[in-house]
Amino acid sequence: MEILIVLGLVLAVVAYLAIRSNRPVDTTTPPSQSGRHEKPRLTTNQRQRTSQPERFDPDHTVPKPDVTILSGSAYVVDGDTLVIKKTQVRLFGVDAPEMNHPYGKKAKWALVSLCKGQKIRAEVTEQDTHGRTVAKCYLEDGRDLSAEMVKLGLAIDWPKFSGGQYRSMEMPDARRKLWLANARQNGHMGLWKQYDAKQAARKMNN
Repeated sequence: MEILIVLGLVLAVVAYLAIRSNRPVDTTTPPSQSGRHEKPRLTTNQRQRTSQPERFDPDHTVPKPDVTILSGSAYVVDGDTLVIKKTQVRLFGVDAPEMNHPYGKKAKWALVSLCKGQKIRAEVTEQDTHGRTVAKCYLEDGRDLSAEMVKLGLAIDWPKFSGGQYRSMEMPDARRKLWLANARQNGHMGLWKQYDAKQAARKMNN
């Protein structure tokens, strides 16, 4: 009788061990103390890759146009602005007087003379904050139109955009003659308002 009891206990133990060995192993990650799954922490590099791009700042950077080369005859708007194939192009790195400013008309006609009968090649660099295409413009013989206008004393270098590329080409009295263009570069737009007001008053008196 005792032998049967022992055998029964042995069989029970074996059965229990067999059932336990067939149970699947739990490999799931235990939940956090709060009962919710926490998001995996990102490393610094991962955060940089997944962050949103910076907002576009029109005062500093503007997208480069799809067209990078324009070529053809040019219609002159003023001393630093052309139209090539219906695209308004501003000469790279220089500033010429506006049409209603001193030497404005002279600058325009000097640029007309340079471009007359020429096929202008404009290598687009960017767009300015007014939406105009900015380009390095070349005559057929390779001369840089920006440089030619500065050499004539009818435009001045704009270091903010050119990096001072044309400054050494300026005529000695260029900034005195083109004082309104110089004022714009130095942020003195009040001088423009004063000049425009005087011009308006003069027209009314006439």
